[in-house]
Amino acid sequence: MLQDREIAILIEELYKYHGYDFSGYSAASFRRRVERLYTMDGFTDFSDFLSRARSDEDYFKHLVEEITVNVTEMFRDPSFYRTLRTEILPILATKPFIRIWHAGCATGEEVFSVAILLKELNVLHKSLLYATDLNPAVLEIAKKGLFPLRTIQQYAENYRIASGKNDFSDYYIANYGFAKFSDELIDRMVFSQHNLVIDGSFNEFDLILCRNVLIYFDKDFQRIALELFDQSLSKLGYLALGTKETIKFSSIQHRFKQFEKEKIWKKMI
Repeated sequence: MLQDREIAILIEELYKYHGYDFSGYSAASFRRRVERLYTMDGFTDFSDFLSRARSDEDYFKHLVEEITVNVTEMFRDPSFYRTLRTEILPILATKPFIRIWHAGCATGEEVFSVAILLKELNVLHKSLLYATDLNPAVLEIAKKGLFPLRTIQQYAENYRIASGKNDFSDYYIANYGFAKFSDELIDRMVFSQHNLVIDGSFNEFDLILCRNVLIYFDKDFQRIALELFDQSLSKLGYLALGTKETIKFSSIQHRFKQFEKEKIWKKMI
């Protein structure tokens, strides 16, 4: 077990040497993942671990991949996607152009899910999906639109429950154990590295999705991220969070009205 002082030193050094600020991450989650990495990579001396994290760029990338949370799936929480399909996207479809931001997109499954909905509503051609994450390694995966075939059965079932209109296999080609999703979807996506705590707003969006990311932040980091989303949303735009996340008691709550279904808020002022 690492000492509290060692965890604090690690956070300080990662920020000093690499500019990554993990100080606002859930302390328990951060400690658990660091200790798992420390053991998995065979370290017995903290100074060796710290030195490697500071000076070895490849190892630092490996550390970020292990610490950041990248659990996701296509059409996760199907009822959420049904609500997007029937209640939210038809309203956005009346706009001349639709901008959507997936913050903390991980390997991109949810980005492709929304792109499929947009295509089925015949508005993909006038939409742009910005997908960002702190971890550059997962962005490289997301850009390829390649997902293991072993996951596709579950994704197809989620799609069906989310009121999918077509055969799910219409959207990908199976090859060598992977499902390669259509370039028509990928062409409407922009992938970029972005830190929700340090980096600022970069566009005005009609819909921002940041699902199951804020639960890993402390209160201060949550406040910073929510204020960034407020700055980045157009008036009457929508903010979608994860099932265990909320803007209640936040500094932006008075500017939003919660949608009747799911964790979706509409910006009113």
